[in-house]
Amino acid sequence: MRDRIINIFAFAVLTFLWLGFAAALLFDPAMLDTTWQAFRDWPLVLQLVVGLLVLPVVLGLWIWQTSWPLLLRLVLVLGLAWITVYTFFPRKISNQVEASAS
Repeated sequence: MRDRIINIFAFAVLTFLWLGFAAALLFDPAMLDTTWQAFRDWPLVLQLVVGLLVLPVVLGLWIWQTSWPLLLRLVLVLGLAWITVYTFFPRKISNQVEASAS
């Protein structure tokens, strides 16, 4: 039960962050630059902790800050967002899986 709550919480937080990323990308792309610079200005220990907790989103911000072609950055960020949300989507664990392991 505790694992399920953690999974739902992680899914909600990461989905919310990716939706914020998408909104910033559509309505105010400069906000992504500001967010990245603010993150980089934090103390290194705080960057490491937050970076590990929301690694896919921080990686998405880093990708967006590169000088790579726009289409490549867009594909990578959208793919990373989709993979993150898909991976963390809460699924009910089937009793069949537990029964077959016995």
